[in-house]
Amino acid sequence: MKVELDSFSSRKIYPGKGKLFVRGDSKSFRFSNGKSESLFLQRKNPRRIAWTILYRRMHKKGISEEITKKRTRRAVKHQRAIVGASLDVIKEKRSIAPAARAAARAAAVKEGKEKKAAAESKKKAEKAKSAASAARGQAAKVSKQGAKGAQVKVQARTR
Repeated sequence: MKVELDSFSSRKIYPGKGKLFVRGDSKSFRFSNGKSESLFLQRKNPRRIAWTILYRRMHKKGISEEITKKRTRRAVKHQRAIVGASLDVIKEKRSIAPAARAAARAAAVKEGKEKKAAAESKKKAEKAKSAASAARGQAAKVSKQGAKGAQVKVQARTR
């Protein structure tokens, strides 16, 4: 048993009921009763006729008990460990008083600066030492590229 749908009102048409209307361009329309056929032929918009299914769908009629309001998902916060620091260490650092944390940070910054200054002074001493040895042996002056093993530039010759 095939149940058709009314072309105007979208109601069910059971076998042996309704009318079939075929337009000049061979498009067929089915109607459950004369009322929907008449309104279709008057070119009425089924979305504006209150008793049609299209109107009811458009104005959200009769579906309130079927569909409940969709619930939105809440974001759940999770605490996870970072590479190099476990969650316990992170929580411990978070629980330290802000003043103590600031003092520890300042000490770490100061230590880092001292280490950098020491490395820089060592570098300067090495540079001075190499400059002194270069002054002694001025004849063997080699560029950076030459020291790395670059090819020697060949002088251009004229014909």
